[in-house]
Amino acid sequence: MKYKNIVKGKFIERPNRFIAYVDVEGEENNPQTVHVKNTGRCKEILVPGATVYLEKSDNPNRKTKYDLVKVLKGERLINMDSQAPNKVVEEWLRDNNLYKNTTLVKAEKKYGDSRFDFYIEGDGKKAWMEVKGVTLEKDGVALFPDAPSERAVKHVEHLIKAKKEGYDAYIMLVIQMTDIQYFTPNVETHPKFAEALIEADAAGVKVMAYDCYVTEHGMMINEQIPIKL
Repeated sequence: MKYKNIVKGKFIERPNRFIAYVDVEGEENNPQTVHVKNTGRCKEILVPGATVYLEKSDNPNRKTKYDLVKVLKGERLINMDSQAPNKVVEEWLRDNNLYKNTTLVKAEKKYGDSRFDFYIEGDGKKAWMEVKGVTLEKDGVALFPDAPSERAVKHVEHLIKAKKEGYDAYIMLVIQMTDIQYFTPNVETHPKFAEALIEADAAGVKVMAYDCYVTEHGMMINEQIPIKL
């Protein structure tokens, strides 16, 4: 996936989940109020003075002119756009990376009282997939979630049910950066999610983690990385 119009800035502060104040390169009136495309905490990456990358909107009627989509943590460029993981996974699925002969990829499809990110058909199989974007990194290890998420637990539990009913079931952890040693659930922040992930793995749900090749202007799935449950 690619962004249309990226500009650089310096992060100042984030007064709430939805906006941040950023000094934007090339703007006369600074700081600018920008939209943050991630409602997660992201406290370990959105620190005062951090270099950030913004996508300039082409909608003149928007309240905010920019979306904050990436941040530089040391020398590591991290995509923090919460919509990006689903976009790159859809491209990955349509390029036959899950099944050799993919015949159907449908986003946001309902299953019982849950809605999964993708329903996929290919190679004579039917599958459900839930995608989780990962932006938290500590010493080269990727962790999820960065805050308790009962919704994530519910999705895992419903994937277990789908697997028992004969579907293929996948949890796709999209690590929005490169140079990661392995992924592990964030037990300290949400032990219930870690327990659900272990239960899903034992039930035959395929838990996968992929890092991403991130540039100033885009992101794409890179390679599979080890998981430690």
